[in-house]
Amino acid sequence: MLQGHDPHDPAQANHPELETHSRLHEDIGRLRIAVAGGYFKENALPEAHVAVDLVAKSLGATLEIDIPEAARARAAAYVITAAEGSTLHLNRIRERPQEFDPETRDRFLAGTMVPAIWVQQAQRFRSWFRDLFRQIFEEVDILLAPATPFHALPSGTKTFTLNGETVPARPNIGLFTQPISYIGLPAVSVPVWLEGAKLPIGVQVIAPAWREDLALRVARHLEMAGTCRAPVADLHI
Repeated sequence: MLQGHDPHDPAQANHPELETHSRLHEDIGRLRIAVAGGYFKENALPEAHVAVDLVAKSLGATLEIDIPEAARARAAAYVITAAEGSTLHLNRIRERPQEFDPETRDRFLAGTMVPAIWVQQAQRFRSWFRDLFRQIFEEVDILLAPATPFHALPSGTKTFTLNGETVPARPNIGLFTQPISYIGLPAVSVPVWLEGAKLPIGVQVIAPAWREDLALRVARHLEMAGTCRAPVADLHI
């Protein structure tokens, strides 16, 4: 539904559409699936480890791959999105500041003060990190990683504790997704319900660039196996 070139979006890649729907039920037995280690394990709470392990077991994935410099990638992603987001919205903030959520507005304003040299270096690092993943995906077809370090947070949560430190929730909830999304990799976040939990915890199914069909196929397999589910009834807390 979201594929196809938009001539009104100059930043969009003009890539051929990929058939995904008819391939959802294809066998995944030959796919090489691995779990992302290192940064993606060190910054996760126990429930995130359990969720990833459940998904990996369901897929028969036993290989673990360390992703070097993932923490630096997350920092670079933050620099780039701060600068680009503030540039995109600056005129609207000047004209209609009252229409923005205060925290969002402040973040955009802070982004206008990011030094240009930081953005330049972050872009250079992004090229290196993208090349690193091209090499990784020569060895595997799918990577699994937590989507967040913890269960989904109740609406209004301001802080959480990570590695013994209390940090603001809003800017840190993307610890594991930013290093992936900022180099353009497709990922499906599948909801895993652990026993006794009131809210699910997401696990990323990450595929190589332009291979949404692989990520969706694995996600569909997990849904059919009952490993991941998103029933509306379970969302009433």
